[in-house]
Amino acid sequence: MKNKLEVSFNSPQCGWMSIGFNDGENEFHTTTAHTPHEKALSEILKGLSNLLDREKASDEFNIAWSRNPEEYKLFFATADENIFFQVVEYPPSEDLISEGEIVFSYHGNLKDFCRSFYETFAQLYEDRDTDEFEFNWRQPFPFEEFAEFESKVKSYGQ
Repeated sequence: MKNKLEVSFNSPQCGWMSIGFNDGENEFHTTTAHTPHEKALSEILKGLSNLLDREKASDEFNIAWSRNPEEYKLFFATADENIFFQVVEYPPSEDLISEGEIVFSYHGNLKDFCRSFYETFAQLYEDRDTDEFEFNWRQPFPFEEFAEFESKVKSYGQ
């Protein structure tokens, strides 16, 4: 379906995780490393929770994530009930850091967008023991951040 975002963060293996975004017309897939941005998963969850929290009134954030040697930045910005999301790839050379390329972009409803991320994180959570998440991702699952995000997604708009 066009404009319904599908988010995939697949089970980690040896410190790497396959991630992807698909809106029915455009898609982007890559692998990411658990380092040097060890807090990427928890930062995504915190940032999305803040976007859904009307009291905090946060309307944008970005997350750095690495594939080694390439680096990605995920940009999230809201306006009213809409979200603007971009994945920008930066080349490995420090000299070219300002030459990022937009490799995926999405515009849609904030609640639907966050629900897509929630479904993906819920699947990671559900499979965490079977997939030996902590061993394979080389760090713990972000339980606290996931619980907060789950609460915000389920109560948003009520």
